[in-house]
Amino acid sequence: MNNLESNACLLGNNPIGDDPVCHDLIREWQATRARSEALCEPLSVEDMSLQADVFVSPPKWHLAHTTWFFETFILKVLIPKYAPFHPRFEYLFNSYYNSVGEQFDRNKRGLLSRPSLDDVIAYRRYVDSHMEPLLTGQHELSDDEIQILQTRCELGIHHEKQHQELLLMDIRYSLFQNPLLPAYSKSFSSMVTDSSEQGWINHEGGLIEIGAISNMEGNKKGDKLGDNKTGSAEGFCFDNEKPRHATYLEPYTIAQNLVTNREYLAFIESGGYGRPELWLADGWSQVKTNAWCAPLYWLKEGSQWHTFTLAGLQPLDLDAPVTNISGYEAAAFAEYADARLPTEAEWEYAVGQSEALKSNRNHDPLKNNSLNQVYTHGWQWTASAYQAYPGFRPEQGAIGEYNGKFMSNQWVLRGGAAISPKNHLRKTYRNFFYPQDRWITSAIRLAR
Repeated sequence: MNNLESNACLLGNNPIGDDPVCHDLIREWQATRARSEALCEPLSVEDMSLQADVFVSPPKWHLAHTTWFFETFILKVLIPKYAPFHPRFEYLFNSYYNSVGEQFDRNKRGLLSRPSLDDVIAYRRYVDSHMEPLLTGQHELSDDEIQILQTRCELGIHHEKQHQELLLMDIRYSLFQNPLLPAYSKSFSSMVTDSSEQGWINHEGGLIEIGAISNMEGNKKGDKLGDNKTGSAEGFCFDNEKPRHATYLEPYTIAQNLVTNREYLAFIESGGYGRPELWLADGWSQVKTNAWCAPLYWLKEGSQWHTFTLAGLQPLDLDAPVTNISGYEAAAFAEYADARLPTEAEWEYAVGQSEALKSNRNHDPLKNNSLNQVYTHGWQWTASAYQAYPGFRPEQGAIGEYNGKFMSNQWVLRGGAAISPKNHLRKTYRNFFYPQDRWITSAIRLAR
């Protein structure tokens, strides 16, 4: 995106109260708004409107929608007589909040040549210029209003971080439809290969606790019921990560590393896509209907496999983890490997134990007893349906539509990817997608 201005908000020295948390919130808000635009720097104006399918959105829409979030849920609520940047933007850039109002047809977001990119950037500047006085204490707010501002601003920051990752996944998919296979950025760094031999870690199971807890309860080590509890290391969590609750695990083992391209290629060469006994019925239907025969971004030239990345077409690194795998493909590979996908409770408990082990100053990193590649290569499919935790209650009002309404027909993924904002990830994070989705940066970790 040529000549895109950087986020120019100059925040004052009078943030909400004197709490250092408020200073951190302002800095994180500012950095997050700037990063979204920085991610668009390698893109042309034409790229900014690309929408290759209904499940992806144009980069320009991501920039506008994340701005709409702050305008709708903070500015319109806390500033009396706030004048929106444009009266129809609430309709154009509302994603799915029915309580707010009608939404523009998701299938047609790529047709929005107007507003122009310049108009969208002006929209971001306008909203930021109204957020700044709120965050720097220039509006007189009640204690309840300050709480709304802080809570919703933090949610808006993490919402925008989600869209930063989605923007990269979406533009990769859209560029992949071009026969020229253009790169998002030739300088985009790829993850370093981990070539360590696969190991398995045993867990005895038992009654455990999973889920996030509030800051009031602390962030201490230990996951067994009755021990000190762990929650979000960041302090922030989405509502679908709560409440913390007890669950029972049978003894199990979990793979130390993610499944590699080499291992997945062996599955392909053994006829894995032609063996219905390996597949769930819906997965087999997807294979036949869509002619799946390899991961989404794999292309074969002669005898050499390549993969399309954000840096363009690259030779397939056989020792790197396989990514962009649907849940159905992950489950079929697990069946082929005489294994299964872990449940999200097994995954979270194993990661908690691994993190506690690594934080121990006496831990020997050469011992094969902790998980690798947890947050670095791809979100890991679990065998768990995306459902509410016991006692879950969505927030009141339109904000409550953020996660709860999607608890149907989707699977949970855990961990994180190379393109995930690093201060956005935690072990309690519950990502969720439909099991047929392959454009997402997903990976496979096995269990038995």
